[in-house]
Amino acid sequence: MKTLNIVESAYRATLEEQDDTIVWLTHAMKGAGAKIDVLMRGNAVSYVVRGQKVPPLAFGARQQRMSPRLLEDVAGLIAKGVAVYVVNEDLVERGIERTDIIDGPIPLVRSDLPELLDKYPRVWHW
Repeated sequence: MKTLNIVESAYRATLEEQDDTIVWLTHAMKGAGAKIDVLMRGNAVSYVVRGQKVPPLAFGARQQRMSPRLLEDVAGLIAKGVAVYVVNEDLVERGIERTDIIDGPIPLVRSDLPELLDKYPRVWHW
């Protein structure tokens, strides 16, 4: 059974961890043989922007050196054969041009969402 993971809450738990928990979960599930795809919407569309660098973050003397590499994580999903969709209007609302994103994500317009959702018997929204 195919599953669509919708990632809308961006940067969930990335302060404590090195990756987005849902992107990581999708990697793990795909590695275990799941038929799974991802839709990035809202602030999560920023995960596909080229050239992202997250500098280390410090709280007093405590420094978090293992910064998230979300762009690499999403590119890895695409390399594994996971379809990664991005909502075009969400890119535009954030000033992200199509030329700013990596190769591989499939842009779609909001009005195409019902048709996309209908293709998946299981939809998880994060």
